Amino acid sequence: QVQLVESGGGLVQAGGSLRLSCAASGTIFSINAMGWYRQAPGKQRELVAIIISGGSTNYTDSVKGRFTISRDNAKNTVYLQMNSLKPEDTAVYYCNAAGVKIRLPGGRYTYWGQGTQVTVSS
Repeated sequence: QVQLVESGGGLVQAGGSLRLSCAASGTIFSINAMGWYRQAPGKQRELVAIIISGGSTNYTDSVKGRFTISRDNAKNTVYLQMNSLKPEDTAVYYCNAAGVKIRLPGGRYTYWGQGTQVTVSS
């Protein structure tokens, strides 16, 4: 069974920084992509940033230039450095691991973390 454990959320003032971490544990042979999603009250969950196993990244427009996603493949861990935070960044942030291979041979699966609250005060 694969588990994603997130950490690093909290309360910060506008303009501040936070760093989220997400570690995947269990029997894992490979992970295609790891990413961060967020869901604000009354809104749909949206993709914030994603990083593919080869290192390429993609960000939603609202966080470009402020957030940086990185990944340690050896540790199956993904990070999200969030700078210049704004009140509109307030949401529950969810870690996602997609294309996870847990057995050979076998299919690939998707897993989600439990979510971590990020609150940015004005």
